[in-house]
Amino acid sequence: MRSIWNGAISFGLVSIPIKLVNATENHSIHFRQIHLADGGRIRYRKVCELDEEEVGTGDIGKAYEDADGTMIPITDEDLAQLPLPTAKTIEIVAFVPADQIDPLQMDAAYYLSANGVPAAKPYTLLREALKRSNKVAVAKYALRGRERLGMLRVVDDVIAMHGLLWPDEIRAPEGVAPDGDVTVRDAELDLADALMDTLGEVDMDSLHDDYREAVEELIAAKASGENVRPAEAEDAGGGKVIDLIAALENSVQAARKSRGEQGADAQDADGGDGDGEMADVHPIKKTAGKSTGKSTGRSAGKTSEGSTGKEPARSSGGTTKKTTHRTPTGKTVTRSGSSTTKKSAPKSTGAKKSTSAAKKSSGRGASSGSSGSGSGGSRATGKKTAAKKQTSSSSGTTAKKTTATRKRASA
Repeated sequence: MRSIWNGAISFGLVSIPIKLVNATENHSIHFRQIHLADGGRIRYRKVCELDEEEVGTGDIGKAYEDADGTMIPITDEDLAQLPLPTAKTIEIVAFVPADQIDPLQMDAAYYLSANGVPAAKPYTLLREALKRSNKVAVAKYALRGRERLGMLRVVDDVIAMHGLLWPDEIRAPEGVAPDGDVTVRDAELDLADALMDTLGEVDMDSLHDDYREAVEELIAAKASGENVRPAEAEDAGGGKVIDLIAALENSVQAARKSRGEQGADAQDADGGDGDGEMADVHPIKKTAGKSTGKSTGRSAGKTSEGSTGKEPARSSGGTTKKTTHRTPTGKTVTRSGSSTTKKSAPKSTGAKKSTSAAKKSSGRGASSGSSGSGSGGSRATGKKTAAKKQTSSSSGTTAKKTTATRKRASA
């Protein structure tokens, strides 16, 4: 790895020559600006505002802009004369426990490499001393024209240095916390603990940048001339969180399913706390569905009462619905019909009634004819013939009406 700074670690009277190497690298995908009309690349040129001429790197210096816009030139010689003992030295000022360093102060990370064979022994001495003390070293160093604060710690068999922000560079979190007093219940804390336990730990090496991989696939597809299909948006389980308890319970169950565990009730996860603080779920009421169901039920009820539990009416068309109704005789009748069958059912029932009455009168005439004289028999025969005609006429009229009604319903 290429070093970006050469110097020495000042450890009391011990000087350790080292090289500073970047411990991290940026994998972000960088884009160029182009002219949309012709695809030409857009470049920035350094131009002087006074003569509007492009200026080379050798002709560019430093200056400080005053509040009134005045430029105060600062040369490299001016900066070199400043008393800066850490210009080429990482000066250790203290050893402190690692938990005394606020993570908010963490900045860039570097590896410190021993520069040459003579530096190996003091380098190893400092590394083993840091290991045994379980402490970190706080140091000052200068890099890129300014003095900085650093923290030295051991990573495997290497001394690493983290750049730290100065304490006055950390902003106070004023106005960031939620306003007002918020009370968190024990049941909510128990479910939060259960969710943390369910999610468990993760191998940090398994984490990767999904978005960067998607961008790389997009670039490869466009470079090969393939059609890029838009990615399907994942359902984030949208909606507003109405009940924190319910949200935590759902989160615990989802985490268990994602890890292949048996789905258990979130109530078991919080130790079976039955304090009754569960979320109430109320289904959405549909007015249209209720009114339709009631009207269908009433119509079916009327039809079943008129038919006295006999064969249900059949529909020749329209939407078929099944309804169940209990008749006065105690029978349960399930019917399939529509608005068309509701009109035709009573008429067909009337035809059946008239036919039944005709059969009864015919039966009575026949019995009287057998016990009486011949004239009585002829009268019974005449009555029987008249009853048949009446039945045929009534059935034909009813059938015609039923057929007409069905035709109108079908139209």
